[in-house]
Amino acid sequence: MKSAHLVKMILLWVVMPGNTAFAQMIDFAKQGIVRVTPKEIDSVLNNPGIGFTTFQRFNGDTLNTGLGWTEGKPIDYQRFNGSLANKDYPATTIAYFRVYWRFLEPEKGKYNWALIDQALKTAHDRGQTLMIRVAPYGEGDSKGNDVPDWYRTLVGKRNEWIEDGGTGWRVDPEDSRYAQYFGGLIAAMGQHYDGHPDVEAVDLSVVGFWGEGRGASLLSQKTRAALVDAYTDHFRKTPLIALLTDKKTNEYALSKAPIGWRIDCLGDMGGFDKNWSHMYDYYPEGIINFGMRDAWKKGPVSLEVCWVIQKWKDEGWDINYIIDQSLKWHISSFNAKSSAVPKEWWPAVNRWLNSMGYRFALRKFTYPREISRGANLTFTSWWENKGVAPVYRKDFSLAIRLTNGSHTVVRTTDADICSWLPGDNLYDSAIQLPFEMPAGDYQLDIGITDRQTNEPRVNLAIEGRTADGWYRLGRITVQ
Repeated sequence: MKSAHLVKMILLWVVMPGNTAFAQMIDFAKQGIVRVTPKEIDSVLNNPGIGFTTFQRFNGDTLNTGLGWTEGKPIDYQRFNGSLANKDYPATTIAYFRVYWRFLEPEKGKYNWALIDQALKTAHDRGQTLMIRVAPYGEGDSKGNDVPDWYRTLVGKRNEWIEDGGTGWRVDPEDSRYAQYFGGLIAAMGQHYDGHPDVEAVDLSVVGFWGEGRGASLLSQKTRAALVDAYTDHFRKTPLIALLTDKKTNEYALSKAPIGWRIDCLGDMGGFDKNWSHMYDYYPEGIINFGMRDAWKKGPVSLEVCWVIQKWKDEGWDINYIIDQSLKWHISSFNAKSSAVPKEWWPAVNRWLNSMGYRFALRKFTYPREISRGANLTFTSWWENKGVAPVYRKDFSLAIRLTNGSHTVVRTTDADICSWLPGDNLYDSAIQLPFEMPAGDYQLDIGITDRQTNEPRVNLAIEGRTADGWYRLGRITVQ
């Protein structure tokens, strides 16, 4: 009897009028409130910090041919014909530059920042930001793949690389001079570029061919800390991305800063060994075992193609499986090495681009139909992030614009867009209108803008975009 009585009481409590748990019906029109529910679009959005990246190239450049690519050396700049279009490759907002230590510090203590400066300027001119990795050395016998000549002279000719199952080191990182000089370059780079508006992110590279971290688990904690600290102590504004290498290095890096992570062989489903692959045997386990499972909430996940996408097709690997795994891992950007996307795979790639990183759809927005100048314009908003990751750089503001052809008012809000994780997000607030604002009818627009310029920077997944990048929501009367 007690149970039946309890159930009856609960039901009465739920349906009693005025109960706060009961959904209230609001007559928006009667209350003088405009309710807007924008229509969603499914177009591919070319937004900052997400999507494909070019590699040692920029928007408008010709692609690599066949199955090859270049890396580690200074960029061979192409003649620009004025078009930012990429044939057989998506439009991008990120250019990725990977360069070896020897080219940035050709003489001890003398840094060749011109290499990065030129890449930054070119990226900016092509509508891109620059993602950077300084690798200590590359693989192979070419002198151009080695550490700087002056450092080779310091430490001697011994090359620690053992081709079959070795450490993948060219020099001994436990020699204190390695952390002193390579770490010194990274610290100097942080002092020079941290917070630069055109630097998208920096790879946290410590050892191994191409800076991929091979053998990082073998480092002493003293060496590991010195190398990681060179990044985390000097890049405090620019996002850092650590290679998925080993538990000790990844967890130590996470303890120092809100870093993201990256891998450099996305898609491998048996290309090295038919009984082992990155996609089945390394990445799913490493993400969890190395403590990186939730790192995406604070730092970007940037993945790189294993070989090139054409190799995936030649091997018969399942493009949709690869895409779905990357989305599950909360990918924001993908380095396809500036190699062509196979024609048959464009529908899959476009599906990928529509979920990679963030994708904001404004679901509902309410505001008063009339307001007095100088008053607070209160509003409510419901946003859905239909992507798999948030925004990571604190460069953007949610802004509202009122315009009537002769007068324009733009007000930014304090919305923390970086906290808008995948799924639903609510932001209700108010903006104050100027006391001197002329009375009249105004168009109310919304946009995600650049903090410095107040100009729209982020395309939304809704209809109503104006020629200057704002989104029309409706009209409001200022009395």
